[in-house]
Amino acid sequence: MALSLLLTGAGASAVAEVSGADAFARRDYPRAAAAFMRLAERGDPQAQTYLGYLYAKGRGVPHDDVLAAQWLTRAANQGLPTAQFMLGLMYDKGLGLRQDFTEAYFWLDLATAHAGKRELDYWTRIRNAIGSKIMRWELTEAQERASYWRPLPER
Repeated sequence: MALSLLLTGAGASAVAEVSGADAFARRDYPRAAAAFMRLAERGDPQAQTYLGYLYAKGRGVPHDDVLAAQWLTRAANQGLPTAQFMLGLMYDKGLGLRQDFTEAYFWLDLATAHAGKRELDYWTRIRNAIGSKIMRWELTEAQERASYWRPLPER
């Protein structure tokens, strides 16, 4: 996945983020992880998403699905669609947290609602495939939860 293409905009620490994103693009994952860690700990959702990805793939840091899920959860709770999508996939597969198709659908529904043109079709197909794994009442419950959900910035 071209994570750097999915994450757009600059946070308050744009210089550190750019060096992290540059290192990521050059596949210098240890340097990217170090740069993103500083920002992620301060609540930057883009850095948290990158860090979640790095932990999930074991790039620049040891592979750790629990830490990946924790970083992605923090970013997803702040409203970053890429983090919401990746967290939904982790719930679907039970990676780093307990497998829960309803929770997976919830996060994927949020992500799809704010997907860019490039991601929309693919994310919708994934969300719908996971929706086919749950009962109708669970689907309705997840959709209702998503309709009332609001992001919570860490700062």
